[in-house]
Amino acid sequence: MSVELEVISEHRCFDGVQRFYKHASQAIGLPMRFSVFEPPQAKQGKVPVLFYLAGLTCTEETFMIKGAAQRLAAQLGVMLVTPDTSPRGAEVPGEADHWDFGTGAGFYVDATQAPWSTHYRMESYVTDELFTIVTTQLSGDASKVGIFGHSMGGHGALVLALRHPEKYRSVSAFAPIAAPTKCPWGHKAFSGYLGEDRAIWEQHDASALMRQSQQPFPAGILVDQGLSDQFLAEQLYPEELEAACLAAGQPLTLRRHAGYDHGYYFIATFMDDHLRFHAERLT
Repeated sequence: MSVELEVISEHRCFDGVQRFYKHASQAIGLPMRFSVFEPPQAKQGKVPVLFYLAGLTCTEETFMIKGAAQRLAAQLGVMLVTPDTSPRGAEVPGEADHWDFGTGAGFYVDATQAPWSTHYRMESYVTDELFTIVTTQLSGDASKVGIFGHSMGGHGALVLALRHPEKYRSVSAFAPIAAPTKCPWGHKAFSGYLGEDRAIWEQHDASALMRQSQQPFPAGILVDQGLSDQFLAEQLYPEELEAACLAAGQPLTLRRHAGYDHGYYFIATFMDDHLRFHAERLT
């Protein structure tokens, strides 16, 4: 059964097409927005897909405007897809009171705690509903899908890849929240969305999930981290992911970059490396 997609805007871009969509989401129960860059190769048939999950306060537009990804994606023949970072208009009391929880901060989990559980179902939206739309109604190849993201979205990419390995063939991240059970952002989000059971939190923590795995992505995982990132010490904990990958026998390339901060200038600098990393594994 197809979903009715409303094209909000459409722009020719590197001989491909950049589109922004809106649709009624069954998973969320509200209208959702997402963006797609279709490379020129999509005119001939199905193409590999790379989902990008953005960070706190971002929208479906942020990556497509700031990520500097379309030029190389067009050359590589890879579709780019970005969902919004949370439901909008859920009318949960207080959902807009904090920049790191609620609106713009869905953390890519399915909330189990009322009142958030009614609409805050981002894991189901990304891994099931949006995945299906992109690979059935658009030109994405369901057998060649990768996922990456930044900060909260880096957490999302790692966790969703580990929780749904049958769907994603490649995974990478920029400055991910690598151990949310250990940091203030994670404590705030998980207690609100998932309750106080720490065992449930660990099911959505990339480092904890990796420790329970055995080489889930044998072709490797790529992570880039700026050493001038203002959130590095308190929120991100890449060393936890590094140790977990070592314990799981998981090949990990964790690159630490002097002078780079948490923002999109850092992301754009290393974007080509991530696109090539995924293209090698998807094509």
